[in-house]
Amino acid sequence: MRYEILGPLRVTDDGGSHFISARKVQVLLALLLVRSRQIVSIDDAIGEIWGEESPRRATAGVHVYISQIRKFLARPGRPDSPVVTRPPGYLLQLDDDEFDVHLFQALLHSGRGHLKARRATEAVSAFESALALWRGPVLDNLGAGPVIEGFATWLGETRLECVELLVDAQLSLGAHRELVGRLYSLTAEHPLREAFYRQLMLALCRSERQADALRVYQQARTLLREELGLEPCRALRELQRAILVADERLDRAMTAFGPSLFAAA
Repeated sequence: MRYEILGPLRVTDDGGSHFISARKVQVLLALLLVRSRQIVSIDDAIGEIWGEESPRRATAGVHVYISQIRKFLARPGRPDSPVVTRPPGYLLQLDDDEFDVHLFQALLHSGRGHLKARRATEAVSAFESALALWRGPVLDNLGAGPVIEGFATWLGETRLECVELLVDAQLSLGAHRELVGRLYSLTAEHPLREAFYRQLMLALCRSERQADALRVYQQARTLLREELGLEPCRALRELQRAILVADERLDRAMTAFGPSLFAAA
């Protein structure tokens, strides 16, 4: 059985994918997953489900939802529920390979290791496998309380880190021309994420499009100054200067792992 929250919340097994329709029950199961192997107190559950406007019988409601989750997770041949009572609340027991978030983290860690060891092909494979686990926004934007929302924000940032590392690995394999279109999309989707501008400039320069690379720098600089009152980071400034003087290090930077010569400090 696998719990999956990198998209709509679902549980998959040999019988297929299973969903919970009741939102409050979804929120409680999501909280148990986010806090897997940790005790979720009754008060934490109430706060996540109802916020500051909890009903008088909120505690009884949590008990009912736990009962529904146990029934939802019950499987033939598995007499014990993975949801156990642990004062002052409940605990979800699961193995690493039963939660898609743990699988994503393991693949991301593996990709980082390959990248550090200069194994580009293996790094690309690990990062692509990690990103393939995502089916949409975390919990399909369930809209719960601060614990789940904070976890979803962290996961979204971690996913973008995985995308950046994947692009760095692909750049090191010489896939510059193939990446230009995707990187234009990424800079449009994440206009304040300077790493994508750096990667786009490298891809354009390597594709013999130095003028376009410098135009990207000016666009990034204008946006950062207007939105935040900031100049581009040192990595972007150094890359712009290198393009202007046709620095011979550009070729090495664009074929080395994670273009380290012009990576952010």
